[in-house]
Amino acid sequence: MKGLKQIRKERKLTQLKVAMNLNISREALSHYVNGKREPSIELLVKMSRYFNVSIDFLINGKEFEKF
Repeated sequence: MKGLKQIRKERKLTQLKVAMNLNISREALSHYVNGKREPSIELLVKMSRYFNVSIDFLINGKEFEKF
């Protein structure tokens, strides 16, 4: 989840602040960022809306590219 870490840092948000706003634990957020866990589709949608970016960006750190 390269983009999740990137956008959180760009917006100067702590893991705790993001986790609280998404109603998850800070530890769970950390696991998602570090690839130790995979978020559910519902949580990916919630994160996407929270940061106003695509799910693709959250996962890959860049927007979807058409070939």
